[in-house]
Amino acid sequence: MKFAVIVFPGANCDRDVAYVTRDILGQPTRMVWHEDSDLSDVDIVVVPGGFSYGDYLRCGAIARFSPAMQATVEHAKAGKPVLGICNGFQILTEVGLLPGALVRNRDMRFICDRVPLKVERTDLLWTSNYSTGQVITLPIAHGEGCYYADEATLAELEANKQIVFRYSGIDGSVDEESNLNGSLGNIAGICNRQGNVLGLMPHPERAADAVLGGVDGLPLFEGLVRSLVAT
Repeated sequence: MKFAVIVFPGANCDRDVAYVTRDILGQPTRMVWHEDSDLSDVDIVVVPGGFSYGDYLRCGAIARFSPAMQATVEHAKAGKPVLGICNGFQILTEVGLLPGALVRNRDMRFICDRVPLKVERTDLLWTSNYSTGQVITLPIAHGEGCYYADEATLAELEANKQIVFRYSGIDGSVDEESNLNGSLGNIAGICNRQGNVLGLMPHPERAADAVLGGVDGLPLFEGLVRSLVAT
């Protein structure tokens, strides 16, 4: 499987993703500059975390107009996998591939921590290596990670089972104490209706090597590769 990792001015997690896909999983990985628009040779597009364009306007609001993101939209419309992590999740909402928005954290502070997440679905390419209800721990690092959507959109997400990860306690309980940024519905990650586009605020690529203190993010990438190779 060939990965494309989009590179924006200000991005700082693109090489972290490439380390996982290329060095740990041994998959061909191409770094795609934001001005490039040819994704015809790749299977999976990853929109990484960081501070695209310095987040000077609104997180992801400028990046959405890049040629690489327009190509990513077409890639997604063709049913191919797209993963957005942290700032990448913000960009996917800005470009319209995922509903809702990411706004300032509830306490108006930047949060850098490790948090438990409850896996809500395992029937997706992304989560096939997890078990339903499993609690995993991933790092977060964001100032605008509070997921927001209107009531109708939240109801649709619930009805269509588009909520993939929720902030939780280590026992899987979902409550306010486990929701550090104030996201509605404790939402940490969602997918589109088709399930080929996933966005999440926590960083699975920062929990994919034991030297970093945890590997709970690695199954997300492993399950994706395994599922696609099987098809």
